[in-house]
Amino acid sequence: MRIGYARVSTQEQDTSMQISVLKESGCSKVYQEKVSADCLNKPRLLDLINHLGPGDVLVVWKLDRLSRSLKDLLILLEKVQLVGAEFESLTETINTHTAAGRMMMQIIGSFAEFERAILYERTIIGLQAARKEGRIGGRRPKLNLQQQKEILEVIGSGKKNAANVAKLFKVHPSTICRLLSRNKGFSDKN
Repeated sequence: MRIGYARVSTQEQDTSMQISVLKESGCSKVYQEKVSADCLNKPRLLDLINHLGPGDVLVVWKLDRLSRSLKDLLILLEKVQLVGAEFESLTETINTHTAAGRMMMQIIGSFAEFERAILYERTIIGLQAARKEGRIGGRRPKLNLQQQKEILEVIGSGKKNAANVAKLFKVHPSTICRLLSRNKGFSDKN
C-alpha cells in the first residue's frame, strides 16, 4: 500500500496541494500534520511509520517534508526499512526500492543539510552586521521610554508596587521586574 505524508511548518499553511499530489500518485491514505521540520516530535509521522508493513511505501511530495537534517532523515528511513517498507519522494524522484534511489536519497539529503547550514551562516552574518550598525534583533519593547520613566518614578515613590504597575500598563509582572533590575541605581538616587 502507498501511504502519503504531508507536512507544513505553521498552522497558517495548507497541506491540500501536497495531499492532492500524493493521492494522484496512488496513495490510498495520507497522514498530515502542521509542525516545524526542526521539531523532533512529529506524532502523525511516527504513527504512520508504526503502521507501515512489508511492501508498503511511504510517499512524500518533497524530501524536506520528512526532515531537514540528514541524520534525522536517515534514522527515519532506517525505521521504514526495518519494517520491510520502502520510501519515495515525488519531487526528487527518489525511490529506495533501488540501489540508485538509496544513493540519490543520501546525496540529496546532504545537499538539503548543506543548504540549511548556509542559510544559518547567512543569518548569523546578517545579525552581526545589524549589531555593528546599532540595530538589535528580538522583540520590540513592550514599554516606550516615557512609560519606563513613569513606572520607575511611581515605584520609586512607593505609591504602587510592581504587580499593580504591571496591571496598570497591561504587561506581565516580569517585564516590570526586568525594568527595575536594569535600573537599580534609579531608586537609589530618588
